[in-house]
Amino acid sequence: MPNADIILGVDVGASGIKGALVDSTKGILVSERIRLETPNPATPEAVAETFKELVTAFSWKKRIGVGFPSIIKKGTAYSAANIDKNWNGLNVKKFLEKSTELPVRVINDADAAGLAEMNYGHGKDMLGVVLLITIGSGLGSALFLDGKLLPNTEFGHVRMHGMIAEHYASSRIRKELNLDWEEWGKRFDEYLNYMDLLVNPDQIFLGGGISKHFDLFSPFLNVKTKLKPAKLRNNAGIIGAACFAHLD
Repeated sequence: MPNADIILGVDVGASGIKGALVDSTKGILVSERIRLETPNPATPEAVAETFKELVTAFSWKKRIGVGFPSIIKKGTAYSAANIDKNWNGLNVKKFLEKSTELPVRVINDADAAGLAEMNYGHGKDMLGVVLLITIGSGLGSALFLDGKLLPNTEFGHVRMHGMIAEHYASSRIRKELNLDWEEWGKRFDEYLNYMDLLVNPDQIFLGGGISKHFDLFSPFLNVKTKLKPAKLRNNAGIIGAACFAHLD
């Protein structure tokens, strides 16, 4: 596509690597979304191969935006909670550029989802402190003050019940322990109340795949802060990654 505003956005997750072409000025997908299984183990070499396969599927030859499940500073990963430990300390940007021979921009995956929601979703033009929580294999977070991102918060790693929070209240734990919506919802409510105490946000948005089931677990949430599912749901990571690449 000749339009410079169209960028390939990719969301790298623990279970799937998803991508689509995004109009980065409107925050909308302009192609079908393609999802490939994340390799197991998700070593840098294996993920790069799947990443290249995804890019090839779009016949893409320009800049790519990537949301990646790690603390990201200047393209380098500084954590590896839900990915292979060999990513820790690796320059993700350069590694993926080498595999595709294309320019790549990398941002923390939850920060990407947050940017999308704050620019094109319910958070547009919202002032104050806004917290977005992505619920998936882990718990991701994105924190904003008057629309400006404070990157790499990683609030899924705060301690609860002698473990990190995402080992207590993530979607993966719900499935592994076969928790019903009430049981899991009460766990997640504990987490939200902890975040409310730590951050004192004016608004909380919930993203990730499980957000589409908000009506099933929302009756068990009693956090006082305003709460609603993210408008862009599970496409937020893709859209935010593309928009970050456009702005960077």
